Amino acid sequence: MTQAAAYGDCVKQVADWYDIASKATWRNVSKVRQTFRHADIVGDKTVFTIKGNDYRLIVHIRYAAGIVYIKQLLTHAEYDKGTWKS
Repeated sequence: MTQAAAYGDCVKQVADWYDIASKATWRNVSKVRQTFRHADIVGDKTVFTIKGNDYRLIVHIRYAAGIVYIKQLLTHAEYDKGTWKS
Protein backbone atom coordinates (compact mmCIF):
# COMPACT_ATOMS: atom_id res chain seq x y z
CA MET A 1 0.00 0.00 0.00
CA THR A 2 2.95 2.30 0.58
CA GLN A 3 3.79 2.23 -3.12
CA ALA A 4 0.21 3.19 -3.98
CA ALA A 5 0.29 6.07 -1.50
CA ALA A 6 3.31 7.47 -3.36
CA TYR A 7 1.12 7.88 -6.46
CA GLY A 8 -1.96 8.95 -4.52
CA ASP A 9 -4.63 8.30 -7.11
CA CYS A 10 -4.65 4.49 -7.04
CA VAL A 11 -4.74 3.68 -3.32
CA LYS A 12 -8.33 2.43 -3.42
CA GLN A 13 -7.74 0.26 -6.49
CA VAL A 14 -4.64 -1.35 -4.99
CA ALA A 15 -6.46 -1.88 -1.70
CA ASP A 16 -9.34 -3.52 -3.57
CA TRP A 17 -6.89 -5.78 -5.45
CA TYR A 18 -5.16 -6.68 -2.17
CA ASP A 19 -8.45 -7.52 -0.49
CA ILE A 20 -9.34 -9.95 -3.28
CA ALA A 21 -5.83 -11.43 -3.61
CA SER A 22 -5.39 -11.98 0.13
CA LYS A 23 -8.54 -14.14 0.19
CA ALA A 24 -7.80 -16.03 -3.03
CA THR A 25 -6.59 -19.61 -3.23
CA TRP A 26 -4.98 -19.43 -6.65
CA ARG A 27 -3.21 -22.63 -7.73
CA ASN A 28 -2.25 -21.53 -11.24
CA VAL A 29 -2.51 -18.61 -13.64
CA SER A 30 -5.81 -19.80 -15.10
CA LYS A 31 -7.35 -19.46 -11.62
CA VAL A 32 -5.88 -15.96 -11.36
CA ARG A 33 -7.46 -15.08 -14.71
CA GLN A 34 -10.85 -16.23 -13.48
CA THR A 35 -10.62 -13.33 -11.03
CA PHE A 36 -8.48 -10.87 -13.02
CA ARG A 37 -8.92 -11.71 -16.68
CA HIS A 38 -6.17 -9.35 -17.86
CA ALA A 39 -3.44 -10.78 -15.65
CA ASP A 40 -0.30 -11.45 -17.70
CA ILE A 41 2.68 -13.67 -17.03
CA VAL A 42 6.04 -12.03 -17.67
CA GLY A 43 8.91 -14.31 -16.73
CA ASP A 44 8.23 -15.50 -13.19
CA LYS A 45 5.99 -12.52 -12.38
CA THR A 46 2.29 -11.86 -12.81
CA VAL A 47 1.29 -8.39 -13.95
CA PHE A 48 -2.09 -6.86 -13.12
CA THR A 49 -3.57 -3.69 -14.58
CA ILE A 50 -4.69 -1.25 -11.90
CA LYS A 51 -7.01 1.74 -12.25
CA GLY A 52 -8.11 1.04 -15.76
CA ASN A 53 -4.85 0.98 -17.62
CA ASP A 54 -2.96 3.62 -15.63
CA TYR A 55 -0.82 1.33 -13.44
CA ARG A 56 0.80 -2.08 -13.45
CA LEU A 57 1.07 -4.14 -10.26
CA ILE A 58 3.89 -6.66 -10.56
CA VAL A 59 3.74 -9.62 -8.20
CA HIS A 60 5.37 -12.99 -7.68
CA ILE A 61 2.96 -15.77 -6.82
CA ARG A 62 4.13 -18.93 -5.09
CA TYR A 63 1.16 -21.09 -5.94
CA ALA A 64 2.09 -24.16 -3.88
CA ALA A 65 2.53 -22.05 -0.74
CA GLY A 66 -0.38 -19.70 -1.47
CA ILE A 67 1.83 -16.63 -1.09
CA VAL A 68 1.69 -13.45 -3.19
CA TYR A 69 4.62 -11.03 -3.05
CA ILE A 70 4.06 -7.51 -4.33
CA LYS A 71 7.21 -6.52 -6.18
CA GLN A 72 6.41 -3.16 -7.79
CA LEU A 73 3.65 -0.75 -8.66
CA LEU A 74 4.46 1.28 -11.76
CA THR A 75 2.70 3.77 -13.97
CA HIS A 76 1.98 2.48 -17.45
CA ALA A 77 4.84 4.63 -18.80
CA GLU A 78 7.30 3.29 -16.19
CA TYR A 79 6.24 -0.27 -16.96
CA ASP A 80 6.70 0.22 -20.69
CA LYS A 81 10.36 1.21 -20.18
CA GLY A 82 10.96 -2.42 -19.15
CA THR A 83 13.69 -1.69 -16.61
CA TRP A 84 11.70 -3.57 -13.94
CA LYS A 85 12.45 -6.86 -15.72
CA SER A 86 16.11 -6.89 -14.72
